[in-house]
Amino acid sequence: MRIVFFGTPTFALPFLLDLTQDKEIEVVGVVTQPDKPADRGQKPHTSPVKVLAQKHNIQVFDFSSLKTPEVVSSLGALQADAFVVVAYGKIIPKTLLSLARLGCINVHPSLLPRHRGPSPMPWTILENDLVGGVTIMQLDEGMDTGPLLTQEQIPIDPNETVETLQAKIHLIGPDLLIKTLKLFASGAIHPQPQDPAKATVTKLLQKEDGKIHWEQSAKTLERLWRAYEPWPGMWTTWTRKGKTLRLLLKNVSVVAKSCETPGRVHTTKEGDLFVETGDGYLEIHHLQPEGKSIMSAEAFVRGHRDIDGVVLS
Repeated sequence: MRIVFFGTPTFALPFLLDLTQDKEIEVVGVVTQPDKPADRGQKPHTSPVKVLAQKHNIQVFDFSSLKTPEVVSSLGALQADAFVVVAYGKIIPKTLLSLARLGCINVHPSLLPRHRGPSPMPWTILENDLVGGVTIMQLDEGMDTGPLLTQEQIPIDPNETVETLQAKIHLIGPDLLIKTLKLFASGAIHPQPQDPAKATVTKLLQKEDGKIHWEQSAKTLERLWRAYEPWPGMWTTWTRKGKTLRLLLKNVSVVAKSCETPGRVHTTKEGDLFVETGDGYLEIHHLQPEGKSIMSAEAFVRGHRDIDGVVLS
């Protein structure tokens, strides 16, 4: 089976790697996002998928746009049986949807139609889902609205983070993709339409989404931290000596304790760091001051004793 793979970030790597190692599959091309400009004196940032494709001597296409005749011509010439899409980063245009014999097969890290859109893993945690999963589907012109091919469930732990959920998806997703491709090509799988009445839609997370609102409960803030780590992260600000210092929280837990002033900081001689919330305390175990490395709460408190009693914003 001849495959053209569309993908860009690290999340897509296990899927591409397993495809290259299957004896019945030939990855004849990889489409990825163009190199990103770098700061002065630095090399341009190359996508992880491009690096892996070049390592396996696979032809790479990094089109700036997919909506040109050149793209249709170049990819059509590869005579692919299927286009496989895993976190490519852009909508696949109508001109490419039926260019391959089996169409465009997409990997989506949720149980569609729940959590359509760009942020399904954070939303799985934000919505307190007990079960997540992986969906293999056919793309159509909508956003994750195409027919379903296969799905596999993943139990969500109470302390699940995006990173641990991603690791679970990597354990089952690549194998599910390959099995689905082969069964679909043989005619053993028939695409099933999604139920639009059960659909939910996520949004693209921005840096500002990570700003902490301390009037929320400690349990809510802890769940937000698990959903927003590593991007956009959870952050707060401290105005110190006339300057505003942004603090990125890297590890937190909930402490059941009565509160009076959301955002007020409490420290101990041992270097423990707590912040009052709308309900309960949030204990901060690790954090990252803007422009510095991640440090323990103990190390931070040692150098910033004046944070005790401060109300963060």
